[in-house]
Amino acid sequence: MMLVVRGLRASYGASPVLHDVDLDIGAGEVVALMGRNGMGKTTTIRALMGLLKPSAGSLVFRGRELSGLAPFQIAGAGIGLVPEGRQIFPRLSVEENLVATARPGRWDLASVYSLFPALKARRSHGGTRISGGEQQMLAIGRALMTNPELLVLDEATEGLAPLLRADIWHCLASLKQHGQAILVVDKHVGALARIADRFTIMEKGVTVWTGGREAFVSDPAIAQRYLGV
Repeated sequence: MMLVVRGLRASYGASPVLHDVDLDIGAGEVVALMGRNGMGKTTTIRALMGLLKPSAGSLVFRGRELSGLAPFQIAGAGIGLVPEGRQIFPRLSVEENLVATARPGRWDLASVYSLFPALKARRSHGGTRISGGEQQMLAIGRALMTNPELLVLDEATEGLAPLLRADIWHCLASLKQHGQAILVVDKHVGALARIADRFTIMEKGVTVWTGGREAFVSDPAIAQRYLGV
């Protein structure tokens, strides 16, 4: 396994949020982290990225314990984040956003522009003066420019129109074909079922179900029980 999370716990002040989270991601796998709103998915990602200090448990990436490391150290270890809300640098152009976090590797401006031609056409535009879908492409491209071994997307298609969502899913499918390991949080169960190799479902800060695509798709009761509203 590339990433092994065991017994993860975390709190915001005196309020516990994560109680017992287990998560595995293998090399080249796409894993969907799922659950209703408020169940701890984003908190799990924040703990993974060093933005929130865990109170217990382990986060092991490529044999290295991540707990206690700063976010820049975790990024340097090979994990790239596409955060919820995109968090584009507003005073930088599209191209400046891309090169701001660049590290040497196969992902460079040319390869990102090949994946997202729309960004090349708008490379001199302000990072927040492009459409929401293009901003999401920019956030993904910026993360890829760090040349991560694991790409983490929090709410991958939140707020996007159906056609733009389809573009993002097509992008993720292309990355999967190239062997990119991906951890993705999103509300669109059908799209996740087409792209993900495995699924981890959370409820009230606890991992309650994990399994492969066939097990998830063949039993609609799983989604109904843990994801229905």
